[in-house]
Amino acid sequence: MSEFESLGVDIKWRGQILTVGVERFRRLDDGEITREKVWHPGAVAMLAIDERYVWLTRQPREAVGESSSLEVPAGKLDVEGESPSQGATRELSEEIGKRAASWEELMWFYTSPGFSDERIYLYLATDLSDDPDGHPDEGELIEVVPWPRDQLDAAIAECRDAKSLIALLWLKGNPGR
Repeated sequence: MSEFESLGVDIKWRGQILTVGVERFRRLDDGEITREKVWHPGAVAMLAIDERYVWLTRQPREAVGESSSLEVPAGKLDVEGESPSQGATRELSEEIGKRAASWEELMWFYTSPGFSDERIYLYLATDLSDDPDGHPDEGELIEVVPWPRDQLDAAIAECRDAKSLIALLWLKGNPGR
């Protein structure tokens, strides 16, 4: 049995990606609490590697004032009916113009469970090849960065993006991959 139950939701705003509102809960001890909440469709992130490189991107992240954020390829699960693995395949092509013959779901995690239900699925993508049909979505400014694997510590030191740090630190902890 859950230690709490939802008593209702009051939606304050709906955007293209996010829904924002307030949700009330009753706890097992009969206490009620209210939480501001952000609903998000979820996302995928890909740790795309080959023998020489970990394939990263640089892109502007205006929301945090970064003109060149170093990140693993990633994207929203915003296609109706698409599974996380299908989203990962699509996003790898869109973000870095690559296909992967081998996929492994490494883990999933919440980005900010104190106020959002956003879940990111992290995949290891290997046996890479170029995808001639791959291209960024309109309006995305993505620089593809083939980062030498023997300089992984430098990528970790430069990165400020949580999903990417999780992926890069996983790779550092699994050097035989």
